[in-house]
Amino acid sequence: MFALLAARQVWLQVIEGPSLAARPLNPRHAAIAVGRGSILASDGAPLARTRGARRVYPQAALTAQAVGYASSRYGTSGLEDAYDTVLTAHADAVDPLSQLRQIVSGGARAARGADVVTTLDLTIQRALVARLAQYPRAAGVVLDPRTGAVLALASIPAYDPNALDARWSALSTSRAAPLLDRSTGGLYPPGSTFKIYTAAVGLDSGVITRDSTFEDDGGLRIGNFTVRNDEEEVTGTQDLTGAFALSSNVDFAQIALRIGVDRWFAYAQRFGLGQSEEFDLPVTRDRIPAKKDVYDGILAQLGFGQASLLVTPMRMALIGATIANDGTTPRPYLVRRIAGSETALATRPEILAQPVSAETAHQVRELMIAVVAHGTGTAARLPGVTVAGKTGTATNPHGRSHAWFVAFAPARAPRVAVAVVVENVGYGGTYAAPIAREVLRVALARSRS
Repeated sequence: MFALLAARQVWLQVIEGPSLAARPLNPRHAAIAVGRGSILASDGAPLARTRGARRVYPQAALTAQAVGYASSRYGTSGLEDAYDTVLTAHADAVDPLSQLRQIVSGGARAARGADVVTTLDLTIQRALVARLAQYPRAAGVVLDPRTGAVLALASIPAYDPNALDARWSALSTSRAAPLLDRSTGGLYPPGSTFKIYTAAVGLDSGVITRDSTFEDDGGLRIGNFTVRNDEEEVTGTQDLTGAFALSSNVDFAQIALRIGVDRWFAYAQRFGLGQSEEFDLPVTRDRIPAKKDVYDGILAQLGFGQASLLVTPMRMALIGATIANDGTTPRPYLVRRIAGSETALATRPEILAQPVSAETAHQVRELMIAVVAHGTGTAARLPGVTVAGKTGTATNPHGRSHAWFVAFAPARAPRVAVAVVVENVGYGGTYAAPIAREVLRVALARSRS
């Protein structure tokens, strides 16, 4: 009986493997069986590996959305999908006769896909996931603004890829969408975090200075539309630092109108808004209104991150990183290197663009420092560390406001940038800023070690 079972196993692995793999419901079975490469954290800890013909995920839900899954029934996602060709052993190295000889002789398979080494720091990842998991739906991105290396990437709710096949029906039909990577695929109005962009464009184009003054008497009427602050508060006369720290929608609507439609869209292109993102994983394209549809009322709302503007947490992390990195946008990357018997490829940090000057970036940085020092972001303060940040409370038609916080630290020599969004909870300063503070604390400690 054992001999029959063994013979059947050899037949299934070697002879029938290619035909089974070709079946629509089983697209990756053979690839996994012949030795799929591992996906590793930055320190070499396994995030995904193969045991026999089974793919296992030692970190379970912790890195689920970034790593993804490789299922014989449901295909691939995440890095498992993006680097499938790299992870899979080459067909010419795994011919059936070679496999047969090695299986019969009891030897290990010679053919194996390359390993994918990521930039993920599991200590930072745990800190981010633990804080986000206090809420039903949330997401965050942590990166090194100097290089674009993604240190942590998380989306709540998550799932355990080890139990994917057993729980597929529930996961794929859940209204909470646990299979969605909200950090790269979730689209949200950015709310007042987008004032980082508005301030940068206004300063860089010269339509405002840090000494410009703005009058907020509680509302700004534009045609039949009136811009108001979130709680209809009145901030009075403020310079740019005060308007930014107090997060006045009325003031930033005025700035947007000074910028104008043509200039707004020109800088949007510089920042990459609405364009495909160069990243190891798919990033949903931002939604910005068509230029022909933007009149003064819409432009005013764009000034404080509303209207029909929708962005991903990755986009806001990159906008924050651009300010942190002297006005240059780093290309984000999640894979540090590919390591195989015949392959050794390492990612080199790249600059995607310079949307604004270093001088402009430094001015916006000072505005963000004021937010954390004495504005709406005081919950992000860290002892002994100057933090630059911006809160956002983004209204949406589907319930309570989304809470945002975008930050980097140390403010004048940044090593870490973070963007956090918590769905349908309320104020960014109350809910998102404390998450960012704790993640920054852990990440800064790691960068010193």
